[in-house]
Amino acid sequence: MATALALVMAVAYLWIMSQETDQPVAWFLVALILGAVAAGYGTNPGAPHRGAALLLAGLVLAATGVLAILSIGFPILVAGTLCLFAAARSARHGS
Repeated sequence: MATALALVMAVAYLWIMSQETDQPVAWFLVALILGAVAAGYGTNPGAPHRGAALLLAGLVLAATGVLAILSIGFPILVAGTLCLFAAARSARHGS
């Protein structure tokens, strides 16, 4: 869910920036993609370092969500929160 949400928001960000005839900020887009990739990796229960990947995804997505809270940030913040809860649950279960 978090992976799909982050990818949808990356596409939405690109669409919004093109509608405003503005250039997207590269580091923001890279952060969204990195968060989505790390969240996607973390969906595999047997993946080594799953908890670390989910923690990374959660922190990156939560930070970008806070930075963009006045426009597209809320769904990104939700995706980050989902990843942080999954990381905590993964750590609790020893995955």
